[in-house]
Amino acid sequence: MENAFGSAIFNSEKDKTLTWFLKQKYRLSALNTDMSDSIINMKILRKCGGDLENAINCRCVEPCSSEDYINALEDIITRTRIGKTWTRTPIESNMVPKISRD
Repeated sequence: MENAFGSAIFNSEKDKTLTWFLKQKYRLSALNTDMSDSIINMKILRKCGGDLENAINCRCVEPCSSEDYINALEDIITRTRIGKTWTRTPIESNMVPKISRD
């Protein structure tokens, strides 16, 4: 269970926000039953990555519920490119201008 939480890093292109967040919360709750919700939420947010974690912390003021963090995470992912990988689009041959040498 601890290894599963340690290896789970949020990827906005593969994971659904709600299921990923709740799965991590259940894992941490199973590991440490006496851990408070705010500490659990902070540990989960550290798994999101630097820019995404910072954007969520700027939106949510302590103390926040898990629902507020999930809503902020979904909102940031849908409205911005934070947390998404950049893929280069290939140049099509018809878009490159042809140079004629006369």
